[in-house]
Amino acid sequence: MRTKIIATIGPNSANEETIFALAEAGVNIFRLNFSHGNKEFFRSVIAAIRSVQAKLGTHLTVLQDLSGPKIRIGVLESECYQVQFGDVLFLGTQKFSDEYPFIPFSYENLLRDMKAGDTLVLADGALQFKVKECLEFGVLIESESYGIITSRKGLTIPHKAINMPAMTEKDMKDLATGIELGVDAVALSFVQTPEDIILLRSKMKELGAELPVVSKLERQMALDNLDAIIAESDMIMVARGDLGVECSLPLLPSIQKRIIKACNQAAKPVIVATQMLLSMVNSNRPTRAEVTDVANAVLDGADCVMLSEETAMGEYPVETVRYMRQITTEAEEYFLANNVLKTPEYSCGLPEFLAYSACLLAEKANAYALVVHSRSGKSALYLSSCRPKHVIYALTLSKNVLHKMNFAWGITPYFVKNSEQSSHLIRVQEFVDGFSQIPHGAKIVFTVGDQPQHLQAQGTNLVKIYTKQA
Repeated sequence: MRTKIIATIGPNSANEETIFALAEAGVNIFRLNFSHGNKEFFRSVIAAIRSVQAKLGTHLTVLQDLSGPKIRIGVLESECYQVQFGDVLFLGTQKFSDEYPFIPFSYENLLRDMKAGDTLVLADGALQFKVKECLEFGVLIESESYGIITSRKGLTIPHKAINMPAMTEKDMKDLATGIELGVDAVALSFVQTPEDIILLRSKMKELGAELPVVSKLERQMALDNLDAIIAESDMIMVARGDLGVECSLPLLPSIQKRIIKACNQAAKPVIVATQMLLSMVNSNRPTRAEVTDVANAVLDGADCVMLSEETAMGEYPVETVRYMRQITTEAEEYFLANNVLKTPEYSCGLPEFLAYSACLLAEKANAYALVVHSRSGKSALYLSSCRPKHVIYALTLSKNVLHKMNFAWGITPYFVKNSEQSSHLIRVQEFVDGFSQIPHGAKIVFTVGDQPQHLQAQGTNLVKIYTKQA
């Protein structure tokens, strides 16, 4: 189980029995979408996840996904509108005429910026419109597709810069709620610049927390600032829903590969999300295209694959995770059979070369596993980015670092308590000697920072082969 699976919890999975089954099927991280639900709902879900974690004796990560400045239409006069190609509707702040179906829209600044010929997209690309005419209280839009419009659907204006902060007032309140309830990581929606992440970290600090941050890439501006955003983030999410609307759809596969490659090179975990097994919302089997999509994400280098509607609202949440785990396992076997350990570029730093050396040593010595002791998680992430054939057991003194490492490919993280008498090397050796899953006589490669007790830790400086004694 090297590739991590993220499952979104919603109405069809928000009970301890289903969460237990999802975790048993292979879920490592549970996503709570704060666009929907209230405090009591999230409180009960987190309690259920903690209970399941204790029963299974494993580490499960709770990911809070903030709504961000998602632009949405208002509440329709009818339950829904059935739209045909060529239909004309009015999008505005108040009703214009009974001649046109009315779509409430409260963003006056955006309405003023719209021009005839602009493209508007509703419901993550399901419906597309062209602005036909600009009027006093809104715009007439002409449908270029067929479908159903319902209330509160998201609206996107592709290829147009939208000057809105990544964190809204709602996000500020939701962040406080999430920290109070004990979430383990936070996803920030519609990130456009590294300053968006810096703002989130400062808000966390004000609330007395320091949690790993997942930056969701959904805007063209995020792609323009990709390297700087990766540098500032703990993890990256390729959020293909809004990204596939914002950018030209045929470009989406190459954009996904570009983001994954950049994250792999920076040793930052990367998540691929949106419509991975969407047909399983209503079907107990995926399509062939979906199976290929999930497998290709793994082969491209994704650390995590994410399920949204499939587990939140789908009829077969557990079956969906089981299929995803089967797909990722088969893809991993193919990848590892054909993967060749790559020598780092000469320009890379010492940590990258130490990680490469440890993986090479494990390969040549036919080691059973790699074990790393990491204060920040960086050493473990460098090992993960090498994509070794060996499992990586990562020890840390920090619960936050543990959850950050839980997003990374091939890493099984463990929390260890600090002891003034124990060096990192001693802790790692004690872990191996006492860990029943490592057989006696097995060779293990350690990577640790081995400084004398009186000196401040300086990072990883030791790679060692150790044989577990009987």
